[in-house]
Amino acid sequence: MLYILLFLCLIQLAAIIWLALQVQKLRNPQDDNALRTLRQEIAVDTQNQMQMLGNLLSENQRQSGDYQAGRLEQMERNMDARLRQFESRVGNLERSNAQGMEQIRSAVAANLHRMQAQQQDSLAEIQTTVNEKLAQSLNQQIGQSFQLVSSRLEQVYQGLGEMQTLAVGVGDLKKVLSNVKTRGILGEVQLGAILQEILSPEQYATEIPTLPNSRNHVEFAVRMPADGEQPVWLPIDSKFPGDTYAALQDAREQGNPQQVEAARQKLLTVVRGCAKDIRDKYVQPPYTTNFGILFLPFEGLYAEVVNSGLVEQLQREYSISVAGPSTMAAILNALQMGFRTLAIQKHSHEAWVVLGAVRGEFEKFAGTIEKAQKSLQGAEQQLELLAGTRTRAIVRQLREVERLQPEELRK
Repeated sequence: MLYILLFLCLIQLAAIIWLALQVQKLRNPQDDNALRTLRQEIAVDTQNQMQMLGNLLSENQRQSGDYQAGRLEQMERNMDARLRQFESRVGNLERSNAQGMEQIRSAVAANLHRMQAQQQDSLAEIQTTVNEKLAQSLNQQIGQSFQLVSSRLEQVYQGLGEMQTLAVGVGDLKKVLSNVKTRGILGEVQLGAILQEILSPEQYATEIPTLPNSRNHVEFAVRMPADGEQPVWLPIDSKFPGDTYAALQDAREQGNPQQVEAARQKLLTVVRGCAKDIRDKYVQPPYTTNFGILFLPFEGLYAEVVNSGLVEQLQREYSISVAGPSTMAAILNALQMGFRTLAIQKHSHEAWVVLGAVRGEFEKFAGTIEKAQKSLQGAEQQLELLAGTRTRAIVRQLREVERLQPEELRK
């Protein structure tokens, strides 16, 4: 409606403008009054039209505002209704979801309960089977284990007897290591065992003075071969600086380099003093060899002396050789081989004499055979001479050879 009114007003306005233009074209001096009147009428009419148009616009705006307000109110009522419907639907949906979740929870719980029951039944069956297998396996293994334990117990009982014997030996060893004197006895016992194992009793002596009119008795001395009646002795004395060596080991365990070096120097000083003591008391050619042997009863102690370079210094300054248990055995084995070689060389001349006599007898034997071949008449007499006198002479000479060789090899 509003648009129609506006359209009509515009048409009227256009008509007025057109009339004004036509009047302008037809204007003359006589018609000025009429034109002025017409203009006034047109102005009044235009003003009335504009006023009516304003009124129409105002009315239209009022009606449009009322309409918009009504529409908004209607829309609010519609929105409220729809919101209430939406809330109702949401509530219904929540209740439906809650019911569905409850049904799902009930179904899941029922399924879980059923699965648990099935699993319990399966586990019970598995446990029964496993228990049977375990019982069977355990019975078999326990039987075997009992047999093994029984055999091991027998071995343990035997070992306990050996351990008791060893405990007695350890107790004796602790007694030996309780003071300086007994530590020296330990080295002496070990050295004596090595000598006894390698040499024969007549090849060494114990606790003897190696120098004439001397009150100092060396622990052991090896009898060396000599041209005269008096033997030449190789003095061997055992030393065990246990306290000094133990102090070195303690310093190494503590990890203090200064203490280790101090204990090491102290140990080397003690060993050097032992070598000097052996040289001064027991070494004096021609009654002894021009060197002696310092025996250290532990390989660790011997290795410490060797690593320090003290062995060459003791040999150069004091003519004393240092030996541990293994090197002592090697030295004695070398001496034993030397003794046997000297014995063979010493009695080789006697063996050649005996073999020469045997050779002469065989030459006579060959002559007798030749004579027997030439003279058949004297065959019986010559054969009697051959089988009797000459044979006995040969046997005597061969017996002498057999008697000499084993004795000299044992020496």
